[in-house]
Amino acid sequence: MSRPLTPKSKSDAAAKPGLNQDLDAMLAGALRKPGQAVASPVAAPAEPMGPKRCGYVAIVGKPNVGKSTLLNALVGQKVSITSSKAQTTRHRITGLLTQGATQFVFVDTPGFQTRHGNALNRSLNKTVLGAVTDVDVIVFVVEAGSFQAADAKVLELLPKNIPVILLANKLDMVHRRAELAPWLAEMQQRHPFAEFVPMSAKSAKDIQRFYAICEKYLPEQDWMFDADELTDRSERFMAAEMVREKLFRLTGDELPYTSTVIIDKFEQEGKLRRIAATIVVEREGHKGMVIGDKGEKLKRIGSEARQELEKLWGGKIFLELWVKVRSGWADDEARVRSFGYE
Repeated sequence: MSRPLTPKSKSDAAAKPGLNQDLDAMLAGALRKPGQAVASPVAAPAEPMGPKRCGYVAIVGKPNVGKSTLLNALVGQKVSITSSKAQTTRHRITGLLTQGATQFVFVDTPGFQTRHGNALNRSLNKTVLGAVTDVDVIVFVVEAGSFQAADAKVLELLPKNIPVILLANKLDMVHRRAELAPWLAEMQQRHPFAEFVPMSAKSAKDIQRFYAICEKYLPEQDWMFDADELTDRSERFMAAEMVREKLFRLTGDELPYTSTVIIDKFEQEGKLRRIAATIVVEREGHKGMVIGDKGEKLKRIGSEARQELEKLWGGKIFLELWVKVRSGWADDEARVRSFGYE
C-alpha cells in the first residue's frame, strides 16, 4: 500500500544523535552482562501528547533472518506468518501500532531472492525494491555477529537518501558478546548506518527501546489509520497466509516453497466465517505430501489454521481445504499474477 509521505522537518534531522555516540551506546548495550537490566523507556501515554507523528518503517533482510517475527513483536499481534522454511513471506505485509502520539506503519518484506530467477522470485524482489523506496526509515535486519553474501546483496539495494537502522537480531543467541564490538565497527565501515541496534525480537524491553529509536525518524503528520487497526491486509488475505504457514510448518523441507494457497470462497454469517481454499502444488507427488496418509496431514493443516484464525478474529471458522496440481506455475508470469503476486 503506497501513500504520499510528508518530508521530514529540519528539526527532525537536527535531533538525530551523532553516529559515533550512537555506536558507543549500542556497544554498551550489546556488551552488558547477561541478566543486567536494560533501562526501560518512559511508558507511552494513554492519550496522544504533543504533535502526532506517522510514517513507514520498512523491515528488510535476507530470507529467514527473523523479519516476520520482529514485525509481530513490534505490532504485538500476529500479522505476518512465520516458519523455519526460507521465503515464507511473499507479500508486503503492513503491521500497524499506535502508541502515544505516534503511529508506526511497519512494512515486512520478502527476503531478497538471489538463488533462483523464476517468475515468482522476480515478483518477490520487485516487492522488496518497491517497499524500500517509499518509506521514512529502513530497518536492515541481520543476525548479530554475522554478515554473509546474501546480507551484502540486500545492503547494495538500499537507497542512499533514506536513513537505515542496522538491527543486529538474535542477540540472545550470542554467547560471547565481547566479539560484537569489532563486528559492529566493521559494519560501520560498510554503510553509513543512522543507528546500530543489537537486540532480540523476543525481548519486550528491547522492543520498547526500539520504538523510541524509530520514532524520531517519522514525520510530524496526522495518522493514516485508525488507532486500533493492526494491519491494512484483508481477512481473506490473512486466511490464505495462515493456511500457507501451517502448510510449510507441517510439511517441513519435503515440500518446495513454491506451493501456495488460493481462497476460493470467503463468506461471513454473523460471527461465523465460511472459507474454502485451494493449496496449489507443482507436482503430483507433492499433492500426496500435503494430503498425507488417509488425509491426516491435510486435516491437521486445516485444523491448526482454523484454530489460529478463530483466535485472531474471535469468531467461529468453517474451513474447507483442497489440493490441486498446477505444473510450472511459479515460472509463469501470468499465473503468478493471477495467484495474487504483484
